[in-house]
Amino acid sequence: MNVYTTDKIRNVVLLGHGGAGKTSLAEAFAYLSGITSRMGKVSDGNTVSDYSKEEQKRQFSISTSVIPIEWEGYKINILDTPGYFDFVGEVEEAVSAAGAAIIVVNGKSGIEVGTQKAWELCEKYKLPRIIYVSNMDVDNASFRQVVEDMTNLYGKKMAPFHLPIRENEKFVGYVNVIAETGNRWQGKEVVPCEIPAYSLANLHLCRDTLMEAVAETSEEFMERYFGGEIFSEAEIRAALRTNVCDGSIVPMTMGSNVLCQGMYTLLDDIIKYLPSPENREVAGINMKTNEIYHADYNFSKAKSAYIWKTIVDPFIGKYSLIKVNSGVLKSDDMIYNVDRDIEEKVGKLYVLQGNKPIEVPELHAGDIGALAKLTAARTGNSLSTKATTIKFGKFEISTPYTYKRYIPKNKGDVDKISQALQKITHEDQTVKVVNDAENRQMLLYGMGDQHLDIVASKLLNEYKVEVELTQPKIAYKETIKKTSDVEYKYKKQSGGHGQYGHVKMRFAPSGDLETAYEFAQEVVGGAVPKNFFPAVEKGLQDSVVKGPMAAYPVVGVKAVLYDGSYHPVDSSEMAFKMATTQAFKKGFMEAGPILLEPIASLKVTVPDAYTGDVMGDLNKRRGRVLGMNPASAGKTVIEADIPMSGLYGYCTDLRSMTGGRGDYAYEFARYEQAPSDVQEKEVAARAASVAENNAED
Repeated sequence: MNVYTTDKIRNVVLLGHGGAGKTSLAEAFAYLSGITSRMGKVSDGNTVSDYSKEEQKRQFSISTSVIPIEWEGYKINILDTPGYFDFVGEVEEAVSAAGAAIIVVNGKSGIEVGTQKAWELCEKYKLPRIIYVSNMDVDNASFRQVVEDMTNLYGKKMAPFHLPIRENEKFVGYVNVIAETGNRWQGKEVVPCEIPAYSLANLHLCRDTLMEAVAETSEEFMERYFGGEIFSEAEIRAALRTNVCDGSIVPMTMGSNVLCQGMYTLLDDIIKYLPSPENREVAGINMKTNEIYHADYNFSKAKSAYIWKTIVDPFIGKYSLIKVNSGVLKSDDMIYNVDRDIEEKVGKLYVLQGNKPIEVPELHAGDIGALAKLTAARTGNSLSTKATTIKFGKFEISTPYTYKRYIPKNKGDVDKISQALQKITHEDQTVKVVNDAENRQMLLYGMGDQHLDIVASKLLNEYKVEVELTQPKIAYKETIKKTSDVEYKYKKQSGGHGQYGHVKMRFAPSGDLETAYEFAQEVVGGAVPKNFFPAVEKGLQDSVVKGPMAAYPVVGVKAVLYDGSYHPVDSSEMAFKMATTQAFKKGFMEAGPILLEPIASLKVTVPDAYTGDVMGDLNKRRGRVLGMNPASAGKTVIEADIPMSGLYGYCTDLRSMTGGRGDYAYEFARYEQAPSDVQEKEVAARAASVAENNAED
């Protein structure tokens, strides 16, 4: 592949709802630009961008892939992203590396939730965008309906650049609104044709909208427009480029990915209207001077880049996907990783075409490429030279809130699973592994149930280890509400030295649920010698790990040793520890034991129309709604306190209730007394498991 300068590069991310046609659009681009000799199909599992076994098996994109294509002297880096919400982390990474977006809308399905989420992402990152309506070869696809719906949602900035021509229910050509010409497909050729009479009224409407937008770009144009002058095509295109780059106009176009219709015009529009990196800003901090460093994709400045994605594949190895923010990166350069404080040699430079690495001699500012085998590098790291050390801000990645417990099918695979999961978390930042030591379980966090299933499937197929995903144990705790006064004498005589330990203890709530226990001694007259106090405390320490009621950790207990007795020969630390353990069990159960459950503070963001359903569902989960606050664009944030046990499966339920439009976030807030029915259930479950273990023994 040739080397391209900054002005000849376009970084375009494909966004949209799952199944809208992003991957098949990328495939059509790859075919037209000569990367492939025949077009692959998602259903056949042979597309350039969906190369992993999981993607081929499930027939949808799971991770973002890059397809750099060469088109008429330009390089267009196409970033094909997943449409399903469980893989939003991949989309956020791609958006951070892109300079513009194509939002793909299925002409048959129209605007879907994914379309709106894609638009919101573009707004957040101020990305210029083109709306592309796919599947125009399908009978009931309607470009006009999509234009109307988008205009109703986002205002008059929607500007159709092309209108479809249909004959006998077939998509046969298009009207170019700017040039006011008709075109139709004959085989692979596009030939001029008459503009159909039914398109004329719509053409005039669309053209008037465009002319108004062009007129607004300068006072001179405004005067000419009101003077009735007609702008030349070159003037219109130059003015529209300004409008598209600043987001005040959003071009709308259409085509058929499968038939490769509308692709030439779309590729030309990408080059004509979407910005190259040289017109965009990017800034970091010079770590040596502590000043802001305006990299701004300037090829003449010191070299700097950042890693926007990591690929760790058991078959193709590890690649760090980078975007060059300034300078020109060459093979065999020394680069310094600011975040990891390590200098490494680049070795070879690549561009990735799906999973196929192609070696290149250099990458100019604004370009996207890949570095192999950077051992310490992670997604989000900044790369620069040691002389000019630059650190760029990290892009936002969604927080995973759905979690399940994972159990190795084969106990001998524990280390292998741990290593494989570490590689997966390097690749996917929305996967988290948490060791919940208190409840002796390993937790796997992701963006949804499907996401976690795919991680488990990946472990099996790529890393050859199997895990079972189950409902996690809730981190209940035990405490007491009343006081008790108990004694326990531990005596054992078995020939030779015996064992003797005798304690009298009081137990009461300490009022501090952060610490397990407080220990005090009020022993007078040496009834229990001081040297046995540590043994008594050790007995307490061991007892609070698994409470007597349901084997959950104990908190908030004050224990006072006030009396007891000892034997000058038979007493030992072991005996006093055992006596304390038994006294604790007895004293705890006599002091009104209760179960505490973890409470989360939850924020659910939903469109106003769904607030009733969501609040009703929260009540079923024992949630307490604390308030509702209006959010942007017709959405409401519902704030509630909810038991952690009520959050299991919430992601799936919220999506089905709101058609995928609802989002939620939560954090642990505090512990509260569990209702009696929950307590009874947990105690019964504990008793059953003890009985089962005894039966096994």
